[in-house]
Amino acid sequence: MNAIAKFNQASADPAELRLVQDLPAISVVGLGYVGAVSVACLSALGHRVVGCDIDPVKRAAVGSGRSPIHEAGLSGLLGDGVDGQLITTTGDLVDAVTNTDVTFVSVGTPTKEGGGCDYSAIIASARAIGRALALKDARHIVVMRCSIPPGTTLNVMVPEIEAASGKTMGRDFGVCFNPEFLREGTAIEDFRAPPKTVIGASDERTARVVANIYRPVDQTPLLTTIEAAEMVKYADNVWHATKVCFANEIGRICKPLGIDSHEVMNIFVQDQKLNLSPYYLKPGFAYGGSCLPKEVRAVAHLAGEMQVDVPLIDSLASSNEVQIAEALKMVRASGATKVGFLGLAFKRGTDDLRESPILEVLNQLLEEGYDIAAHDEAITPETRISEQFSYVSSVCPHLAPTVDALPQLLNGTVEEVLDQVEVVVVTHASDTYRESLRHLGGQVRIIDLVRLFDNAPAEAQYQGIGW
Repeated sequence: MNAIAKFNQASADPAELRLVQDLPAISVVGLGYVGAVSVACLSALGHRVVGCDIDPVKRAAVGSGRSPIHEAGLSGLLGDGVDGQLITTTGDLVDAVTNTDVTFVSVGTPTKEGGGCDYSAIIASARAIGRALALKDARHIVVMRCSIPPGTTLNVMVPEIEAASGKTMGRDFGVCFNPEFLREGTAIEDFRAPPKTVIGASDERTARVVANIYRPVDQTPLLTTIEAAEMVKYADNVWHATKVCFANEIGRICKPLGIDSHEVMNIFVQDQKLNLSPYYLKPGFAYGGSCLPKEVRAVAHLAGEMQVDVPLIDSLASSNEVQIAEALKMVRASGATKVGFLGLAFKRGTDDLRESPILEVLNQLLEEGYDIAAHDEAITPETRISEQFSYVSSVCPHLAPTVDALPQLLNGTVEEVLDQVEVVVVTHASDTYRESLRHLGGQVRIIDLVRLFDNAPAEAQYQGIGW
């Protein structure tokens, strides 16, 4: 199998084409961000989909056609799948695998202490999948979608499946690593129009079936090895993290020189031949979320284990911490004691608080006795804040008091926040926040971490973090 190749759909044999024509039934293990979106979008392509999760709240939500997360359009798509009798849910993974043809694995892979990857959910899933395969005569395909260090699929998951099933990969069942490139907030759009579809498969037969699942949205998937596909996901996310830190460092240099960093970077990104893409390449706040911090740590940890020196990657977390410290410095320098925050999730369009960098600022200010009021368009009293925190508890245990305090700090409207504070910190570039702050007239000072306005206001009460 070539390291990278475009897959030729026309070469499928008749048996495989029959499976594709009948649309394989798919089980999805893990109903978080990737899993819930996969269930909805695969059912929209006509597949019968069984969602499986140990969390009864997530199962109940998906099984009734409601999104378990804040994601545009997801509830409608899930509702269509449930109404069309294409989506069901279960907590029994063995039963889910036994009654489907292909299993997508999208379980959590949080960071362990020390920076390594926690394989416990992968191992548990692999053992249950193996027990199910022992009960099946038909060939089954397992598709890994989790972010994991290269070698994990073949060296951790496959041995567990083989031991539990008594079967052999390639001959009795197929395995594929198929990284997802879904941005939170635009996940359905990204599924329907993917930037690329990468398929790392144990054999061509497996690759062909998985390629045909994606055929309605991408007729030219990229075929590669399992290990290369695993590394592609890391490479993508570490590059995105690199872009964020690079742009922020440019902003920190430009500001004391009186240079508009956004004008500099607007010129820089005109070069799409060498500089690739403008995405992320704007000075702003620190990166965060469930992917970039975890995978920067993972790649640095992997390099360390191999004694490979990667100073830029090693420096990304430090650069990110400097940007967080810069925001904290700006709040302290304002002289205010009552501080508002507009946006708490790590990015606009999601309710994901995992490793949201603004929580570090908020946490420090709470420790120092500041009065805090906050608003987020996607976070409500129903948001499962403590569950999100448990996912990253080994990385940021110091945030526990802030996580406990968040429900009391949240306000229902932007106006309620502005009525209570002397300075407001903006972390989401939403139209709601932009309009609310456009005509404040100096009543509340603004610390802008996201460049709300194309032309930065010249008023003294307005401060941008890198411009």
